[in-house]
Amino acid sequence: MVIRPLLQLFLVVLWTCLIVSCANRGTPSGGEKDIDPPVIKRISPKNFSTGFTSDEIVIEFDEFVKIKDVQKQLIISPPLDNQPTIYPLGGASRTIKIKLKDTLETNTTYAFNFGQSIVDNNEENPYPYFRYVFSTGDTIDSLSVKGYVVDALLEQPDKFVSVMLYEKDSAYTDSIVYKEKPRYITNTLDSVTTFSVDNIKEGTYKLIALKDKSSNYIFNQKDDKIGFINEFISVPNDSLYELKLFNELINFKAIKPKQESGSKIIFPYEGSHENMKIRVLGEKPEGFTYKMTKNPETDTIYYWYKPKFEIDTTFFVVTNEKYVDTFKHRFRDLVRDSLQIKAVTSGTLTSEEDFVLEATTPLETIDKSRIKLINKDSLEVAFELELDTLLNRVAIEIVKEEGEKYDFTMLPNTFTDFYDEVNKDTLNFSFRTKMTSEYGNIRVNLRNAKLPLIVQLTDDKGKVLYERYTSSSPVVDFTDVLPKQYSLRVVFDTNKNGKYDPGNFLLGLQPERVSYAPKIDEVRANFDQIIEFNLLD
Repeated sequence: MVIRPLLQLFLVVLWTCLIVSCANRGTPSGGEKDIDPPVIKRISPKNFSTGFTSDEIVIEFDEFVKIKDVQKQLIISPPLDNQPTIYPLGGASRTIKIKLKDTLETNTTYAFNFGQSIVDNNEENPYPYFRYVFSTGDTIDSLSVKGYVVDALLEQPDKFVSVMLYEKDSAYTDSIVYKEKPRYITNTLDSVTTFSVDNIKEGTYKLIALKDKSSNYIFNQKDDKIGFINEFISVPNDSLYELKLFNELINFKAIKPKQESGSKIIFPYEGSHENMKIRVLGEKPEGFTYKMTKNPETDTIYYWYKPKFEIDTTFFVVTNEKYVDTFKHRFRDLVRDSLQIKAVTSGTLTSEEDFVLEATTPLETIDKSRIKLINKDSLEVAFELELDTLLNRVAIEIVKEEGEKYDFTMLPNTFTDFYDEVNKDTLNFSFRTKMTSEYGNIRVNLRNAKLPLIVQLTDDKGKVLYERYTSSSPVVDFTDVLPKQYSLRVVFDTNKNGKYDPGNFLLGLQPERVSYAPKIDEVRANFDQIIEFNLLD
């Protein structure tokens, strides 16, 4: 009789202690994490309204929401000249208001694609791909154009690619992409490569993709990638279109030159310098001569001249095939560059790499007899010199041995530049080679190959690390490859010029075909890998 009440009291105390102990272990969690997106309670005017005349759209939600990344996510089709103001601008609200600033076209269907820009205030759960559609006419256009976007050169296309339709009418010209916004537009957003241009009317259109850096729906050749279907497309149809993005070669343009140092003028440019020429228009000093070199890293030509001009100002004419421009140049009295030699390559070289030197002023002659090359056993090693006058670099070609160390000694007066200046001091350089066993080798068997082909090993960003050109054999070998993970791709060299050629919109040219092999094994040291690459896949 006495034990039962004591037992009851003990159990009550134990239960109380357990509750207190659990309570002291940490702060309350606040319940389960909210994973539900916000819910729309009301839209005014209603979605898919016809006869639309309002200048404001109001969307009410069941909880506080905010707008996130709206500049990228919101796509309005057809595009408006003036972006609407969308509230809340920075905070959170249960209501989103869209204030229109443009006069809308008559009998036109408009679509506001919000992507995933509408999120709840606490957990940022998105309201997925909300679309608000209305028509200023009596009907909602309901046709679609569908497809997918790829990159002509890279394995994965860019995110947020605009896909656009230009209506073929009496005002259409190919140059419209440089001047006017499209009739309809959509976006691949950030996680998909497919697209669907919806709520369009029956008609004939030019289909274009644009990685639009400035987000203005206008093609800027310098900054944007473009892709297009050669033929006009007719809507409706059931086709699935592939749009291949590429960077066009930039049209040549010279930029105003400026004096960088004594007897040296820099000529910046856009495009290709290959056929670029510069000449003085007017009086030149007696015995005038010049040299042109290129900055290896930037689009800049260095124009070196002697003797100095006695006049303050002259004119330079820059030409490149059909391009011509004239620039007025005012000379400045600056200190002239002095001759200096530095190594471009150093440290460890592979068997295929040359040892390369670069000069700060244009090189004229190199006295090979004043250069001595020895190995780690102090034995002299034969070498050859090759001067690249455009890049102002000297490649020293050597038959290298594995696991070796090489030392250069270059005596004074080895190098003479354009201004008859020489190196006054002895120059010393060195480099090493690894053991062959520290590298890997790859053999690529190209199945169903249509030669010539450019075979490349790239990093994960598409940068070419090793390249082979084959015009006769479907078997390609990469030797002395640094151990790491690579991607393998092939460029179909259609015009047989030894390089990848992108397309051109105005000329209606598509980029040369590029194929990637399925993921290859990581290259391992002292290991030979054989890859079967079927080019019909």
